[in-house]
Amino acid sequence: MTLDQLDDDIVALARKYNRTSPVEVYRRAKELLSITQSLLERTQVPRQRERGYLAAGQSAAILSAICFDLGSLPAAVSLSRTAALYGQVIEHGPLQAYAHGALAFLAFWSGRPVESVRLVRTAQQFGGLGDTAMTRLLVIEGRAHGHMGNQVEAESAVQKALDQNTGSRDALHDDVGGEFGFPSDRVAMSNATTYLLLGEADGAEEAAERALQLLGTKAEDQRPLLVSTQAHVDLARARLLRGELDGVQAALEPAFDVPTEWRGAGTLERMAAVRAGLLRPQFRGAAEATVLGERIEEFTAAASAQRLGGAPPLAIEG
Repeated sequence: MTLDQLDDDIVALARKYNRTSPVEVYRRAKELLSITQSLLERTQVPRQRERGYLAAGQSAAILSAICFDLGSLPAAVSLSRTAALYGQVIEHGPLQAYAHGALAFLAFWSGRPVESVRLVRTAQQFGGLGDTAMTRLLVIEGRAHGHMGNQVEAESAVQKALDQNTGSRDALHDDVGGEFGFPSDRVAMSNATTYLLLGEADGAEEAAERALQLLGTKAEDQRPLLVSTQAHVDLARARLLRGELDGVQAALEPAFDVPTEWRGAGTLERMAAVRAGLLRPQFRGAAEATVLGERIEEFTAAASAQRLGGAPPLAIEG
């Protein structure tokens, strides 16, 4: 009965991840991981231990994701490795693939895109993966190639992600879903960032607008704030590449209204890229650029108290 309740609690947390305060997700995921680890110490029944390892791996994966959003990259890496280890113990392909995908994502955030591609390739070899799992890995691979400036490989991965449609599913990415899922709006948002890394304003704008269009079809209480905010900022970045200051401001307005606790690492890094772009010589002396820059600095300063350790944004996406 305890394992049944744990399963229910983990599924509920994963599915409510994008609409629950990050601080609350952190608290709850840490609690669930502690409970599952405690249960594993108290049973030697093989079936119970298998379920316990899966629950521990899922809890560690969720905790890793929220640690990243709250700005603690080392903790996120450690917890994703823990999730991968639990998945290895019970030979659970989807959990291992998810954890390796997270490590690949964290690798290019640490300035190691070559390692990121290697981890994606490893993740793609695990058994039992559905379309959602493969799409997520291809999107991450595209971002990694984008960081290396490899346009051909990046665009190939983006297209493969969009074309992935074999009809296969898996229990983690599809049945549990939520933070383990990777819906079309998240695919589009992440692909926008890949195009930005390649310096392709048109592709980035199209993908960001696609993400916002897809998000707009969802009920307001079902829209993931982290994804929608990042899409708005990437839309602004695409317009900034073309020097359209009015368009940049219009795209950023919804992001400026996001409560401080929802200003995660991905959002702050994207905002830092906009701030850096506004300092380019072509905008020197432009009042709009000065005002926007000041608002971004205020936006970032207000978010810092919500981050683990109060760390500044990571300088990777620029």
